[in-house]
Amino acid sequence: MKRLLLAGAVAIGFATSAHAQTVNILMENVPDTHFVQDLLPEFKAKTGIDVQIEAISYIDMHSKLVPQLSAPTGSYDAIVVDFYWVAEFTQANNGAGWLMPLDDLIKRDNVDTSVYIPSLMNLVGKVNGTTYMLPFYNYSMGIIYRKDLLDDPKEQAAFKAKYGIDLKIPATWDEYRKQVEFFSRDTDGDGKIDFYGTINQGQRGDCISMQWSNYLYANGGQYHDANWKGTFNSPAGIKAINDFKEDIAKHGPVGSEAFCFDEASNVFAQGKAYSFVTFNILLSGFDDPATSTIVGKASIAPNPVGGLNGGWGWAIPNSSPNKDAAWTFIKWIESKEAIKKRTLAGGAPTQAWVFDDPDVVAKRPYMDKLKTLVATAQEFPTFKYTVDFVEVLGRELNLAVTGQKDPKEALDLATSEFNKLATKAKLLKE
Repeated sequence: MKRLLLAGAVAIGFATSAHAQTVNILMENVPDTHFVQDLLPEFKAKTGIDVQIEAISYIDMHSKLVPQLSAPTGSYDAIVVDFYWVAEFTQANNGAGWLMPLDDLIKRDNVDTSVYIPSLMNLVGKVNGTTYMLPFYNYSMGIIYRKDLLDDPKEQAAFKAKYGIDLKIPATWDEYRKQVEFFSRDTDGDGKIDFYGTINQGQRGDCISMQWSNYLYANGGQYHDANWKGTFNSPAGIKAINDFKEDIAKHGPVGSEAFCFDEASNVFAQGKAYSFVTFNILLSGFDDPATSTIVGKASIAPNPVGGLNGGWGWAIPNSSPNKDAAWTFIKWIESKEAIKKRTLAGGAPTQAWVFDDPDVVAKRPYMDKLKTLVATAQEFPTFKYTVDFVEVLGRELNLAVTGQKDPKEALDLATSEFNKLATKAKLLKE
């Protein structure tokens, strides 16, 4: 098989060997995974290779991957890697890393990596000049909103009368906050809000950390300065916590301090909210009549000043028992044909050309907004100890927004821990 590869066989050429092959992959249970699963019969018909995807919740992925990656031989031939695991996975094992460099394969097989959006290639593709992953999907965050309500002349007139400004896609955070307040309503007259201006995901860990980052950026805050000294315990950070806390208390459903994106998106899909700050990958699901009551009524807008950037990449672990077949699959699923099919189905692409493809734009006319979303997105601190930082940050944010801790006290502690971790990673320069 290796001789065939070296002779220049195309991706599918060596996959039709006499013995059956299987590529085992661990993935998160999200829409883009399902779009990949839908294409697997086509891949097998072309190559003879089976692909078995184990789709689990995000919260379980890291703890399940680490033992597999650190073992001499693991159970997974290929994996998908979240952007803030990248530094950890490539610097583990005393700097040797757990992921196989892909540059030689890319060069050998003439894989064009210039098609990827540069910010996503930097986020999940390359580390210190070495390519470890091909970007899989982006989950840059924006504001998903009810376009039927935003475009309603009666709502527009009422909003203008109350605030003196037009009801439109918000250009500032203050403008969006006014919309959140405006659409928070008691529809049955019992004195309780039952149509929500927004929905927050306040669950500890990743859920609140990712969503709150948008509040931080929107208020003009950043996580650290050029020397990697933590700066998010600033007035902007405190304002971001207070905004988040107010949205939970006044503008969102009861219990949202424990929500992650599944719970938040379910509320929105039931037609019970005007908006929420979330991952763009959720948008396509609101046009599925099997799970949504608001088909055709949702759209997405960029966060003012840019929301959180996010993405996943395809990687081959050093512990992979079947690297050749894994690379065959990765090349195929990232081919233009497969990318277009995944995007038409509702996927969140990482290759720039597909945002402007006429067939895709005809089916998904908001692709220009998604393109802006990715282009204006801001970065979360990504370093060897990001996972540890998110655990601390998520805990402290949750304590603050639920009133169990003073916002400044919570942010001071999280910032102190960030500085310790940045020092440990040899990033912090005094």
